[in-house]
Amino acid sequence: MNREPGGGVVPLLPGYNMHAETHLDQSITGRFKYAIFLTAATLIAELVGGIWTNSLALLSDAAHVFLDLFALLLSLGAIKLASYPASETRTFGWHRMEVFASFINGSTIFLIAVIICYEALGRIAQPEEVKSLPMLLIAGVGLITNLFAAGALHSHSHDDLNVRSAFLHLVGDAAASVGVIVGGIIMYFTNWYLIDALISVGIGFLIFWGSWRVMRESTHILLEGVPRGIEVSQVEAAILEVDGVEEVHHVNIWTICSHIIALSGHVVVPPTFRGEHGGMLRKIEERLFERFHISHTTLQLESTRCTDAQGAKQFRHRPRASSLAHAHAHAHHPHGSCSGHHHHSH
Repeated sequence: MNREPGGGVVPLLPGYNMHAETHLDQSITGRFKYAIFLTAATLIAELVGGIWTNSLALLSDAAHVFLDLFALLLSLGAIKLASYPASETRTFGWHRMEVFASFINGSTIFLIAVIICYEALGRIAQPEEVKSLPMLLIAGVGLITNLFAAGALHSHSHDDLNVRSAFLHLVGDAAASVGVIVGGIIMYFTNWYLIDALISVGIGFLIFWGSWRVMRESTHILLEGVPRGIEVSQVEAAILEVDGVEEVHHVNIWTICSHIIALSGHVVVPPTFRGEHGGMLRKIEERLFERFHISHTTLQLESTRCTDAQGAKQFRHRPRASSLAHAHAHAHHPHGSCSGHHHHSH
């Protein structure tokens, strides 16, 4: 629920269904557990097989699988933490753990890619014999399990950053397995063992690209960036379509986690609408949710235009009131200024 100025409570948005949210989390959790089981089995097979066959490509893929497993475990833990309720010390709950998990995943994968490429350079300089047929069979098993694990997460990968992060790991590993299989076939018929190192380099660069995308998106969220696919001007235009809204300014939009987009802003309405604030807020929230999936809003209704009503709300460092009092200084705010703080409510 959101509270309107004056203490009134705005009802939950139409279509809100707590049971649907619970079912979504349970569905994602179940699919994660299934993917974790398959990925763990793949890791054991490729690690043992890589050592047995002396294949750096297979060991590189095993390293990639290990990071996939790490990513899946982090993601599952993030979902569990996100289910914890908000508290007096964490008013947004633990939803951001999902984003932190994605950032950690991307960072660790980036580091392992460096190690893979370093080892591959040594093999390029001095190729080593590889047992190609066992390598080929093990990589084939890895490909099948990766595809099953990725398929389990695919349905939720379009609208959940955490699931998409894990899904991309599994798809990338499936592609790496294809490369290992191709390399195994070539080595089996030609004994050209240099291909093992070259495939390892390719897997390394594949990991580099995937980790960069995950780190870029999670960093964008951690820096409170406007969610991708949303333009502030379009959101403001949608609010202005509501009857009675004269102006919208100081709009800030950010992402709490994949399923929660938040907005704060100032809305200017005529004094004649003073008794209709509740209905107006409800209409604005419905419009924002339907068009942009913005589900958490904090709106300040005003009857006069702010003196600095240009662009997004600018946050500035200001001395504490106790410091001002100690220095016998008194802040002066002109009439109509919007220099006050935002207060977010759940």
